[in-house]
Amino acid sequence: MERPGQIIGEGVLAGLIGATTVALWFLLHDLVYDQPLRTPTILAAVLLQGVHDPAAASVAAGPLLGYTALHVLGFVTVGLVGAWLLERAEQEPAMLLPLLAFFLAFEVFFLALVVFLAQPVLGVVTWWAILVANLLASVSMLACFLFAHQSLADALVGSWIKVGRHGAVAGVLGGAVVAAWFLAYDTLRFRAPFRTPALLGAAVFEGLRDPGALSSGLSTVLGYTALHFAAFALFGMVAAALLAVAGRKPRLLLLLFVLFWGFEVFFLGVLAALDEALVGVLVWWNIALANLSATIVMLAYFFVGHGPLGARLITRWAGE
Repeated sequence: MERPGQIIGEGVLAGLIGATTVALWFLLHDLVYDQPLRTPTILAAVLLQGVHDPAAASVAAGPLLGYTALHVLGFVTVGLVGAWLLERAEQEPAMLLPLLAFFLAFEVFFLALVVFLAQPVLGVVTWWAILVANLLASVSMLACFLFAHQSLADALVGSWIKVGRHGAVAGVLGGAVVAAWFLAYDTLRFRAPFRTPALLGAAVFEGLRDPGALSSGLSTVLGYTALHFAAFALFGMVAAALLAVAGRKPRLLLLLFVLFWGFEVFFLGVLAALDEALVGVLVWWNIALANLSATIVMLAYFFVGHGPLGARLITRWAGE
């Protein structure tokens, strides 16, 4: 019974971590609106009490406790399934694909549940807030599982974990440079910090097409900031993987520079696709300089700040 007990323990722990992550995210989300416990109150009223108008929901200990118990039970169930799949993956590596598919399905499950059972909630709790909450929960639960099964993680991806970590750090550094650049630009030109992320967040999440009609609050800024850093982290991991491959085949370094060159113009293309007026308001050269600064910082991290990736590549290329 030792192994089944371990699976149950890991599943319960991962479920509790995921449930806590979601609860903390929505607590922060609700505090932005100066309405603590707003989200669980609405969900409890709609799901447990059959309230159809979220505005009629009021904070009450009974429904909140009931929803919290349901919330934790749901995540513990997900954790137990994930722990069982991970146990199977240790015996049969092919089971890793169902594990990843399971967490991908989990990412959209809660949103689908809300759509079918509590659609009025979507008028109050934005869809992106739900997706971000589930993404954070998935990452935290997977981290818990991989921490408990480090041998499996090493066997599956080996040194790529380190490459991915360095890429994520580089991406976060690049994202921080862009965020700091636009914060300084907004403060000096408009004397209104966070105007740029507010515009971009409203365009992405709310479909804003007239910059002059901007009325988004701090929640939109936070949502776009999370998306911003996630995108940069993903880009950094792709760049790090390409750099690692180029360490064995240095001629592939050209692809790395093509990647960063494409990165320079990609954001302008996305903005133009969303709304050309945004390009005019944010000023194209300002966007280009922000991305160029991020590119320089990320390349400096790869080639100067972090020796193993960049230095090994330079040594190998010089040898050839």
